[in-house]
Amino acid sequence: MEWMVLPYRRYAEFSGRSTRREYWMFTLLAGLVTLLCVVLMMAGGYAPNRSGQIPVSAEDFGTMFYVGAGLLALFWLGSFIPGIAVAVRRFHDRDMSGWWVIGFAILGRIPFIGWLASLANLVIMALPGTPGANRFGPDPLNPYSADVFN
Repeated sequence: MEWMVLPYRRYAEFSGRSTRREYWMFTLLAGLVTLLCVVLMMAGGYAPNRSGQIPVSAEDFGTMFYVGAGLLALFWLGSFIPGIAVAVRRFHDRDMSGWWVIGFAILGRIPFIGWLASLANLVIMALPGTPGANRFGPDPLNPYSADVFN
């Protein structure tokens, strides 16, 4: 649980480096909360009206649908900046500029190229960081391994 909430403690910290564990645990938390909210929304669901027609108005949805949608909106509003910050720090761990986050976000919107960019982003996030210190700071896995006599 510690790794899941660490990006919230480093809310808008775009400098430094983040480990794979920090990034992927935050992603897992976001996925689990989204899944929970979607389950709440589906539990509230909607029921066909008396004539059996598919609902088309807001009155046809249950209360739980709105509770789940509201919780999901609040979660994503609160997680937007930490999500970008942890992605930037993850790129820093690979010794890449954080501006790549915006580049991959833009490329992800282009047809056909988008899935290639998303796959490349996934691979970069899964690769280990550069060992030792780099231009963005010390190694988060072993911060005291600086080459003193190099």
